[in-house]
This record gives sequence, structure tokens and C-alpha cells, in this order.
Amino acid sequence: MKNRLKVLRAERDWTQADLAQALDVSRQTVNAVEKGKHDPSLPLAFRVARLFERQIEDIFTDDEKGTS
Repeated sequence: MKNRLKVLRAERDWTQADLAQALDVSRQTVNAVEKGKHDPSLPLAFRVARLFERQIEDIFTDDEKGTS
């Protein structure tokens, strides 16, 4: 799953640790999600969307979107 998490985090001048604390997850989780190595759970995706005041679809996109 692709995402804009790193860009959104950088816009607020937050470190991965800052974002992790705001989301109540580990910094390693933020790193893995940003790199696309881990897909967030639905509850985590909703927390991210609320935090950045965006729709989930504006942050996370399916890798296969638009490839058919």
C-alpha cells in the first residue's frame, strides 16, 4: 500500500517519534508504514486520517489502483 504519511509528517515538521506518540504506536511502526513494509490496521488508518484531517483515501492508496 502506498501512502503520503512521510510527506504529511514533514509538512508539520514532525519526526517519526512525534507521529508515533500522537498515534500511540511505536516509531518502528511509523517507519514500516511509511516505507510500505506494513499496512496499517483500519483503526490506525482512521487515527492517521483524523490526525491529519483528511480522508483515508487521501493518505493511503492501493498499489493496484489504476493498474487494470
